Formats: sequence, C-alpha cells, structure tokens
Amino acid sequence: MKTPSVERSGAHALGAGQGLWERAKRVIPGGSMLFSKRPELWLPDLWPAYFSRAEGHRVWDLEGRELIDMLFAVGQSTLGYGHPEVDAAVRDVIAAGNMSSLNCPEEVGLAERLVELHPWADMVRFARTGGEGNAIAIRIARGATGKDAIAFCGYHGWHDWYLAANLGSDDSLRGYLLPGLEPNGVPSALRGTVRPFEYNDIAGLERILAAGDVGTICMEVSRSFGPANDFLQRVRRLATERGVVLLFDECTSGFRQTFGGLHKHYGVDPDIATFSKALGNGYAVTAVLGRREVMEAAQSSFISSTFWTERIGAAAGLRTLEVMERTRSWERITATGLSIMDRWKRLATAHGVAIQVSGLPALAALSFSGPNALAYKTLLAQEMLAKGYLASTMVYVSTAHTPEVVDGYFEALDPVFRTIRECEDGRDVASLLQGRVCETGFKRLA
Repeated sequence: MKTPSVERSGAHALGAGQGLWERAKRVIPGGSMLFSKRPELWLPDLWPAYFSRAEGHRVWDLEGRELIDMLFAVGQSTLGYGHPEVDAAVRDVIAAGNMSSLNCPEEVGLAERLVELHPWADMVRFARTGGEGNAIAIRIARGATGKDAIAFCGYHGWHDWYLAANLGSDDSLRGYLLPGLEPNGVPSALRGTVRPFEYNDIAGLERILAAGDVGTICMEVSRSFGPANDFLQRVRRLATERGVVLLFDECTSGFRQTFGGLHKHYGVDPDIATFSKALGNGYAVTAVLGRREVMEAAQSSFISSTFWTERIGAAAGLRTLEVMERTRSWERITATGLSIMDRWKRLATAHGVAIQVSGLPALAALSFSGPNALAYKTLLAQEMLAKGYLASTMVYVSTAHTPEVVDGYFEALDPVFRTIRECEDGRDVASLLQGRVCETGFKRLA
C-alpha cells in the first residue's frame, strides 16, 4: 500500500509516522480528527501515529512494522480488525451500490433487530457517530418534553449542548474532560441549560430536578465503576415521577457486557438510548433507540442528513450483530477483560507497584499513583512499543485478543513493572525516557 511521503515534513530524522504527524499538524487543526489518536497522549516523538494495514489483533505502521494492538481504536472493533464476514457484507453492498435516490432496505432490518433486542424500545433513527447520535437524542428528548434543561453524568461528545456545561466561571466538565477546557464557539445563550451530577449521587440529581425545568437526564450506565445502592433504579423512578426523559448513552458500553445495552445487565430500561462504537465493528453506524411516545417528537423537528442513508453502516451493523450472537462475543471479551484486570493486580502486587484498576471488563484501565504517574505511563508505552505492542494504561478488548495474545502481552509487561518498581526505589525515570512525557488525556469517569 502506498503511503504519503514524509520528505516535505522537514523532520527526516523522525520515523515515518512521526514525520507525517508533523505535516498533519500544519494542515489539520490538532493533527487528527480524534483527540484520542494524538501521539502526544501516548508517546510523544515516538508513537507510530499512522497505520498502513490492520487485521485481527495486529496493525502495521508506515514502515511496515507489525504491532500487536491492545488499544484497539477506542473500542470500535470488538470482533477484531477486518472481520472477514463483516467486510464481506460491506463489499457486497459496495458492489451493489452504496447510495441512490431510494432508501436502503438494510436500515429497516437493522432497526427491527435492535428493537427486538430491546423490547422497551419501539423506534430507531440512525446516524454515523456517537456525538451526533447523542445530539439527535437530546433534540428528540427536548422536543418530547418541551423543556430545555438537561441533567447529565458522563462523557457525551463534542456538541454545543454538552460543552455548554463549561460556560460561565466554573469548570463543570472537569470530571469528564480536560480540566480548564474552554467552550470556545459555544453560544453563551446556552449557559445554564446543562447541569452535571455525580455518578451514584442520587441526592445531587434530586437537587437539580427540584428546579422543575429539567426535561432530560442524560447519563452513561457505567464506566469506571458500577452503581451502588440501587442508583440506576432510583434514577429511573425519579425520571418517571417527574415526567423526565431518561437517556442512556451506550455509545461506548453497548454490546460489551450484554448482547445489547449495558442497562440490560442492571435491569433498568431508559426512554431513549444511543449505541455506536461496537455496533458496526469498524464501520460508521450509530443508533438512537426510543419509546414511541418519545421518538415521535423527531417528526416535529428537522433531523436529517444525506449520509445517514448510506448503506455500508447498516449492512455492517446487521452482520456484526449476527456474528456477535453466534460467537457470544460479549461473554468472551468480558471474560478476557476480567482476566486482564486480575493479572494487572497480581503483577503490580508481585513488583510492589501501586495501581488502581477500573472500567468495564472489556474497557479495562489501570492508573499509577504519585507524581511520576504520567512518566510511568510514557515508559510503559515506550517499552511495550519496543517489544511490538501498541499499549498504554488501558486495554479495549476484542475477540481477537486470544489467551495466547494476552499471555504474550503480560510476558512483555512484566519487566516494565519491574523497572517502575526500581524507579519507585530511586532510579530516575526521566533518564529512561527517549522523548517527552505524555500529556494528560480525557479523565476516567463513573
């Protein structure tokens, strides 16, 4: 595969990926369309940055180096990269034509299948990204209730409705995004329309709802840890009693611990839910599911886009669900994730390294403690890359992460933890780093 030349970058001493990254930053604001793919978050100056090919659990960089990927593209391919059945379905619809003046029949089949998996839901709208899926859901919920104000908990994308939480003198998104994030470009008139509450803090939510102007509760079902004291059931009761639409953002959590939404695991049904990442196994498709009385509000608003009608996403979604159901992928990735979390803890104990482990099993994360936490994260990425792994302090699990792959990962990780222990005992971690310390990324959240 031909890849862009890096000769114009003026950074010929860098690797091909880093050279291209330097070029990208000149012509692309931020260098990448996705914040989480910026090399500065992982291994500044050394991260490969670009891929030429991906298959199964492996990627190849621009220099042809084969790498085992433990990060897995922010979790969008739970069946592994380039799953043959999903790719075959996509190739078939490309051959038949991806777009025309008429609608594709696959979207009807996918909508029916999603409603079948979520009996509380009656209707579905499709989009292509999680952020726009949440924006659609918020528009529908506001239309259904006639109320603008939203209570939220979690990370829900980049759109104005969400970033409006940071308008004013406070930093309401501190727990969810980057501290001090400026909501530049977000209309000041949106100030006060979105109000954060903490996960498992039912009293905090009650205080927000007491104002009487909140029409929607938007939240992730779980991320870093699970609900306590029947939290989700109590949220559901509050929403029902106050006539508030309960929106579960399952763009990340969907199809990882159950065949459908994580809310099925806890036995709590929302009024509307969004699904994205895992639904198309690498192809762009997002679903907004809801009860009929809520979803019908979409008819009295204008929610429309040309590329929400393309065929690839729906075809990929249908085949992905077929493969998931047959292989029970959610059980496999959950078991693998639980094993990884347990082995992290045992590895840390063996070397006397303090860590915290959190997240859904299939979205597992570890964090180091103390002033050298970011330096240790950088060292981990550096040393694992040298051994052929794209790795950091999280693992997004796929079915391609077989026991053999996981065993190899821990064999490579063991000496890294030994070195971190040496640094805790006085060795200078800065002397071990070949570049800058990584930057802080999005915070973990409940």
